[in-house]
Amino acid sequence: VQLQAFGGGLVQPGESLRLSCAAAGRIFSFGHMGWHRQAPGKQRTLVARIFSGNNTYYGDSVKGRFTISRDNAKNTVYLQMNSLKPEDTAVYYCYGNFWDGSSWSTYWGQGTQVTVSS
Repeated sequence: VQLQAFGGGLVQPGESLRLSCAAAGRIFSFGHMGWHRQAPGKQRTLVARIFSGNNTYYGDSVKGRFTISRDNAKNTVYLQMNSLKPEDTAVYYCYGNFWDGSSWSTYWGQGTQVTVSS
């Protein structure tokens, strides 16, 4: 299974970005997908997660500003980020937890840089 992330970039505070992450390969069942982020000198933290029943989880710092969604047919997850703040600057990593025919496994995509600066 491979995950590919798109959509990072440089924006000003208050602006929006949408990240997407597409999963491809031997995916028999969907567990959950989501995004972590890592700022320079800090630990990687969970930003948002969406489960197979479309329940969602958000980190406290992004609640009310970020929205995670998914397209089942495309095995793609999206992260709509509104009202971006400089503290949202980080490398964002998508991940997916799937049944690949033999086990539940977690896969990671490459990081995509999000920079919020005036």
